Amino acid sequence: MKIGLIMENSQAAKNALVYEELSNVAKANGHEVINFGMYSSEDKRCLTYVMNGLLSALVLNCKVVDFVVTGCGTGEGACLACNAFPGVQCGHVTNPVDAYLFTQVNGGNAIALPYAQNFGWGGELNLRYTFEKLFVSPFGGGYPVERREPEQRNARILTEVKAITHRPLIDILKDLDRDFVKTTIDDPKFAELFYPNCADDEIAAFLKSL
Repeated sequence: MKIGLIMENSQAAKNALVYEELSNVAKANGHEVINFGMYSSEDKRCLTYVMNGLLSALVLNCKVVDFVVTGCGTGEGACLACNAFPGVQCGHVTNPVDAYLFTQVNGGNAIALPYAQNFGWGGELNLRYTFEKLFVSPFGGGYPVERREPEQRNARILTEVKAITHRPLIDILKDLDRDFVKTTIDDPKFAELFYPNCADDEIAAFLKSL
């Protein structure tokens, strides 16, 4: 599994810490982490939580990654922004139990973490244990296990509902404010990480045209 890490401006200074904790757990489980930034609070590109939602949609819909770890101060804004886009099923995760239940019950493809709220002494431990519970079992296993079938059915129904209630991402991109989209992707590292792995030529061509 390829996991994308996306962070916004207010929490950019924690990127190295989050990347280290996520990478250590991911590698132990045979996964790869791709860091899309922000990389520091001094970055030229200043991502908001709304931009995090757009970036998450781009990398998931274009199959650059299979899963996204994002967030903001509370995690709420990033979660809302992610779920505003097609192809993204994001959960608000604050602790290891949340992480485990989200993967087992909902089986989504993104989580939004609170990087400021209640992030004090031992904050890195909560991150580590949360990431460990994300990948401890295959997604969609059900909890409790006797609820597996109805939970899997509901997850499929939600995916079908979103396919109806959301337009194709390329149509959304064309209708969004172009400066907003351009600012979101305006980083050389994004280009290096995104375009060689993008599975949607139409979206790639549109973004390059900006």
